[in-house]
Parts: sequence; C-alpha cells; structure tokens
Amino acid sequence: KKEKLDFWGCCSVVCRALALLALLFPSQEDKGCWGLNVAPGDLEKSPRSDPDPWEALHRHKRSWVWNQFFVLEEYTGNEPLYVGKLHSDVDKGDGKVKYVLTGEGATSIFTIDENTGDIHATKRLDREAQAYYTLQAQAVDRFTNVPVEPRSEFVVKVQDINDNEPKFVDGPYLAGVPEMSPLGTMVVQVAATDADDPTYGNSARVVYSVIHGQPYFSVEPKTGVIRTALPNMDRETRDQYVLVIQAKDMVGQMGGLSGTTSVTVMLTDVNDNPPRFTHKSYQYTVLESLPVQSVVARIKAADADIGSNAEMDYRIVDGDGPGLFNITTDENTQEGIIILLKPLDFETKSGFSLKIEATNRNIDSNFLSLGPFSDTAFVKVTVEDVNEPPIFSTPLSRMVVSEDAKVGTSIGRLSAHDPDNINGAIRYSIDRNTDLERFFNVDASSGIISTAKVLDREANSVHNLTILAMESQDPSQIGKGIALITVLDINDNAPVFAIDYETLLCENAIPGQVIQTISAVDRDEPPSGHRFFFSLAAPIAGNLNFTLRDNKDNTASILTKRGGFKRREQPVYRLPVLILDSGNPALSSTNTLSVRVCECDSDGVALSCGAVAYTATGLSTGALLAILGCIITLLVMVLLIVTMRRRRKEPLILDEERDIRENIVRYDDEGGGEEDTEAFDMVTLRNLNIIRDPNVRRDVTPDTPTFFHYPSASRPPYKSLPDNVVFREFIWERLKDADVDPSAPPYDSLQTYAFEGNGSVAESLSSLESLSTDSDHNYDYLSNWGPRFKKLADLYGNSDGTSVFS
Repeated sequence: KKEKLDFWGCCSVVCRALALLALLFPSQEDKGCWGLNVAPGDLEKSPRSDPDPWEALHRHKRSWVWNQFFVLEEYTGNEPLYVGKLHSDVDKGDGKVKYVLTGEGATSIFTIDENTGDIHATKRLDREAQAYYTLQAQAVDRFTNVPVEPRSEFVVKVQDINDNEPKFVDGPYLAGVPEMSPLGTMVVQVAATDADDPTYGNSARVVYSVIHGQPYFSVEPKTGVIRTALPNMDRETRDQYVLVIQAKDMVGQMGGLSGTTSVTVMLTDVNDNPPRFTHKSYQYTVLESLPVQSVVARIKAADADIGSNAEMDYRIVDGDGPGLFNITTDENTQEGIIILLKPLDFETKSGFSLKIEATNRNIDSNFLSLGPFSDTAFVKVTVEDVNEPPIFSTPLSRMVVSEDAKVGTSIGRLSAHDPDNINGAIRYSIDRNTDLERFFNVDASSGIISTAKVLDREANSVHNLTILAMESQDPSQIGKGIALITVLDINDNAPVFAIDYETLLCENAIPGQVIQTISAVDRDEPPSGHRFFFSLAAPIAGNLNFTLRDNKDNTASILTKRGGFKRREQPVYRLPVLILDSGNPALSSTNTLSVRVCECDSDGVALSCGAVAYTATGLSTGALLAILGCIITLLVMVLLIVTMRRRRKEPLILDEERDIRENIVRYDDEGGGEEDTEAFDMVTLRNLNIIRDPNVRRDVTPDTPTFFHYPSASRPPYKSLPDNVVFREFIWERLKDADVDPSAPPYDSLQTYAFEGNGSVAESLSSLESLSTDSDHNYDYLSNWGPRFKKLADLYGNSDGTSVFS
C-alpha cells in the first residue's frame, strides 16, 4: 500500500507542475480553460485534433484538457472513492459556475460536486464486468444554465487487481500415447485462461506445473505441453495414468492465484508381444462317428496385446493324415479351430499328430528385435472306436425285371458288411414304407431280392426300395441301401382310340369325302416306337356307306362311299375299327366309331343332328288312343258346360237385393301342354308345324255335335284340314255358340277350355277374344294363305255385314 501511495503522490506532483506551466505561458488567444485534477496515479493525455506540425505554434488553446482517470477495482472502503477534479478557467471561485456530469454511470456510479467539480465513485467496480466508462463534463452558468464551456468527454478506466484465478475451460482432459514411446513424446497440450487484465502487471501471466503424475510425465511451464518423462512405458504393465496439472498466475510468484485440472493418459497398444502357446503339446480324443465339418479341437496362443495387434492366423505345418483336418481362426476369440474334413475310421487309423503354427497377422517392424512373432505346438488326435451300422458295398444297386416275371423270380442281390472288428452276421429286410403293396421279398440271410406279386409296368415302371441291413448281435445298428428296380415292358396292351371321337356327317356329303381322321395310343413302350395298322372290322368291311384308308403314319381316315344320307332314314352309323400294333406278339382291338347324320348349311356347318320326329302315321296305337281320350274328355266337359248354361233362364232385370257383379268362371282343367309328357307322348303335336310332306295327315276328326247349326256350304271340312287346325276349329265353334246363345247371362263370362303350357311349337290354340267384340288386329291377309285358312279369313276378316257375327 505504501508503494501505491508513493506512486499516486509522484503523479500528483507532476500534474501540478504541468498546470503551473500552463498558467505561466498562456496563449494570446485563450478565452478559457478546463483544468482536470486527476486522482493519484492518473496520466494526463492531450490528443491533437490536427497532427500538422506547422500548426503547432499557431493552434488555439482548447478549453478542455483531455485526461484519463483511473479507478481501482474492488474498492472496499467506507467512503466514496475519489476519482478526480474538474475545473474551468472561467470559474473565479465566486460560485457562478456549476459543473454537470453525464454519460455511462453518471449519478448511479459516479457523482460530481457541482460547486467544486470533485468526482467520486459511489459503488465497487469490477473490471472484468466493465473495463472503462465514458463520461461527458460541462460547465454552465448557475443562474442561466448557459454553457460557459463546450461539452467535453473523458474516460474513467477501471484499474485491474489480481482477483481472478486461472481456469482450465476444456478440462478435465483425456489423452492417449502409444506404449513404448521414446522420452519426450508429446501427449497433449493444456491451456488455462485468466480473466484479469493481461496488459497490466502479471495478473494474467500463467505458468504450468505437474502436481501429480511424476516421474512419468512432465509439462512445459509456458506452453502447457505434456510430454512423456520415462521411455518404454509398457501398456501390459500399466495402461492408465492420471495427472494433476496446476496453472498459477503472477508468473508463479508467491501470492499468485492458481487452478488445477486432471489429465487421464491412456497407453495405447502396439504389437510388441509375440504369440506364445502355453503348452508345447495338446491331446484330444474324438469318436470315429464324428460327422464331417465338426469341430475336433480348439487351441489358442496367448498374446498380451489387444485389438488388431492380437489377431493371428493358424495353419497346419506338418502332420499325418493330409487333407483330413483343417484349422481356421475364430475372429472373436482368436482361437484356432481344428475341423474334420473327412470321415474317421478307427479300424483304419486310430490316431493323428498335427503341428500347428500361430503367427501374428499385423507385425510392427519396430519391434522385430523382441523375437519371432510366431509359435508352434503339437496336437495329437486320438480316435475312439464306436459300434457302426452295417455298410452296403454299393449304396445304390440298379436292377431290372420283366413285367411278365413269375412270382418268386430272383432279381438281384445286395451285400453289406459290419465295419467293426467283430464283423458279425447281417440280416436283411425291406423297408415296407417303400414297398407298400409288397411286390418284392428279400432273403434275410443272403440279401437276394425276388418278386412277390405279378408286376405291371403300366402301373409302376420303377420301384425304389430301401433295403435294411441289421447286425444280428446289436439290432439297433441298421444300415440302409437303395435298390432301384426297373420293370421291363412287354406287349400286353392293345391299341385303342386316342380320344373319344365325335364324328358328324352332313346330309349333303359327297362320295369320297373325309369325315374323320383317327389315331391310336398304346400303353406299352416298344423300343423302336409304335406302329399301328387300321382297318374296318370284317362284318362291315364291304359296306356301301363308308371306307377306311390307312395313312401309314399311325393315323387313318374315314371316307364316304356315297352321298344322299338322310337322318330320317338312319340318324347314326356305327363303324367297328380294327387297330393292330407291331408288338411281338401283335395285339389288336376293335373300337366303335359313331357317325351322326346332321343337317348342315352350305358351308358344311352342322345345324341339327340326330333322329327326326315322325308324323302321326308313325305313332303307336297306345299314344294315339291317349291323345283321342284327352280330346274326348275335353269335348265332354265343354258340352256339359254349354248344356248347363242353356238351361239357366235368368231374367233380364235382376232383383235389387241380388249381388250384381261380373263373374269369371274358370275351369282349372288345363294340361301342361307340350311340357306335360306324363299323360301321353307329345312328339306328334310338337312336330305338327314342321311336317314337310303336305300329303301326310292324321285321319282322325272329333265327331262332336254343335248347338249352332251352320249352313251346309259353310260347315268346315274337317277331313281337309291339318290336325293343328282341327283343334282350333273346335275351339272357335264353342266360342261361336257362347256368343250367339240367347240364354247367355247379360254380363261378361270367361270360359276356359284349354291351356297348352309354355313353349308350344304349335303356338296358341285358344283365344280370349270374342268374335262379337272389336279387335284391333286385321286378319285380311289370311285370305292369301289358301283354302286351308279360308275359314279363319271368314271369321276374322272384314265382313260386309252379312255374317251372323256382324
């Protein structure tokens, strides 16, 4: 403190001397002057607004003297800290001048005595928070507030003290250095920061030192670089070190502040350790039944290194049984895995010796002097005997047998032996899952296979049998062999048509026309291929309708001998075709080809085929009687109804109490029409409209009296009408009787006589319209249809009024 006070005292004396010189040598053009009395330690600064040296002798004296004030940070006194004093030459000490302070911290941190110009700091300042404050000072007339001096600006700088310790912002540190590194190898650089002013004193000047971690590592005091202090540090001995580094300000002098951080140094691995087997000889035992590709043994060479430096490759450098074993590296455990490549046989060789070498995969040339980075060891593999199942001398035996072989025929023999030293007896059997129908047997002692049933090549041409060989002394030991038996073909199947042919023959076919090409198939398999011969069977070989031509390519063509085929005469022809194969002995079969006669268009496309419905002349007596019985029954019912209507005499005026309504009388006596085939055969009625021969008629006419007597000239000639017209005439006569009956009731009456059903080819046989009612249809065209339709033309045509219905 004494040194600081002396310093402030010296500065104060210098400032006062400078002020005295200014009073002794004033400029002629001076109009006033600001005098700034600084606090102890302040430095006076007078910056020039114009740097031209020629104007130095003639420049105007400024009213402000620029000064920079200094305030010590972290002041803890009870009184406000004196900063400095402002004074103007205009101030004569009579109290007319008032000093005003504005800017950063004015009135809140800094205060000024408006009478004397003394400036004080009222709060404790922190340089690290704000290093300086810019203020403006002005002298004004106390009474008029008119400035007597222009406004001037000055700076109050906060003077630093050592109140911040160094800090490691990036700590703690984690670093690594390879093991076996030479002395002085750089590990990492640490850095500490000090918040104090680095431009003032030594408060921010830091030096580094190692507090904990010697003698392994050292640190450079000025740079903070950590280096190895010992050579050849071994990771396998110790792989981690924790250092404590100190940073101290004031260049490490007494009284300085300090901070610490930790540095964890890991020694990284290098390949400085060769692999070494812990033993020079290893012994393992395996069963001779060990499957191929199985693991025989695992062997590992020790390596103190880690990671890629511990990776190694194994190989078999010597040993008996070449090609029997192989060794690979397990990448996870770095073990050598010995694998079996071929089956073992105790009876052949019971032990093997192998020489195994382990070599580092990544060798560092810097450490070759430490010795060879490989090692060898011997592995002895002992094979133990196991009871093995019998082995067939040939795993797959191929045999052949003819399909006509007799039961008990020997086909072949399978042989198996016991691979063990005992060489016991063997018993043979067939796995019946491969011979479910038991076609074969095997002799239990000799292994001879024979047939047990008659074979059929066409049913099964190949038999795949599994033959079991069992040790007599140990039935659990079973060996398996395969017998592939091929059945040889014989000619035991006759040829037949390749498909079911549907042959159509047009009525307009011409002689010599090919109507069908046929081919044949044979279930047998002759070695040289099939050869078939075709001909018509002897009974029809000389028929006058068809002939057969063998095309010599296993096909034949059916041709017509004549033309003019008629469905009505014969709708279907059946041709027996004889097919002969080329086997030894040759077999033949007779196949029937059906030829249907069809009606075809001009392009030969079939329109309709099969039998033609015949006219009434072809009806049987029973069918004719059934039809007549139905007609008579219908007529009797109609007559009964008409008779009952005539006998009823109803007055024209009905009683008031009687219920007057329109009645519909319906007789549910209609049949099923053409669809009703249970009562009688409707074939004749169905074909009435397609009779081609107009001379052919049914010579049956119902002889039923009528209540309305026509003139003799107008009575319908039944004998000259077709059958379908006969039924219509009968219905129309009943309708006429009902229309002209004077005793008919005055209201409408519906009388149903028949209903022919759906789908009638003969069209409708009845009508619901009365001749006395107007019809929207014009039937004049019936007159142009000939004498057969004359009656209908008279009934429905436009009448001149002379008819009874007009």
